[in-house]
Amino acid sequence: MHIRLDDEDRQVVFGQCLGKALKGRGRIYLEGELGAGKTTLTRGILRAHGHAGAVKSPTYTLIEPYELKEGRVYHFDLYRLGDPEELEFIGGRDLLADDALCIVEWPSRGEGWLPLPDLSVALSLCGNGREARLEAHTQHGRALLEALSLDPTLADMISEERETP
Repeated sequence: MHIRLDDEDRQVVFGQCLGKALKGRGRIYLEGELGAGKTTLTRGILRAHGHAGAVKSPTYTLIEPYELKEGRVYHFDLYRLGDPEELEFIGGRDLLADDALCIVEWPSRGEGWLPLPDLSVALSLCGNGREARLEAHTQHGRALLEALSLDPTLADMISEERETP
């Protein structure tokens, strides 16, 4: 599935729709170059779960936990991860448990250690906006894609093929 995100507001709206579809659980991996909008998308996901404060990428701390009314959300940023084994030492295995929602930026830095995501989202620049390419890897991920495809808020953002700038 491809989602056209013409501006930052649309990225946040898409994140909110994704957050609602997640229902407080799952593993979402966000890929994209610096400035592609991974943290902006995360802000939308967190807003869907009641978080109204600022959302910063945990580039130096690696993990930012959020205790929200629907449960725990862990926002990982692995950009500065030296070795995937570091995730073991900071309790990553416990944090990636099935009963939490885990959002992982730069998952390629944890390759070989991270479990399979439910959904991967590749963000890329597209004209003046962004494009999100979604791929399901589990049954939960396929259910997410189905829910998103039926969400009327996203109707004018979903495209079958990649947009060209």
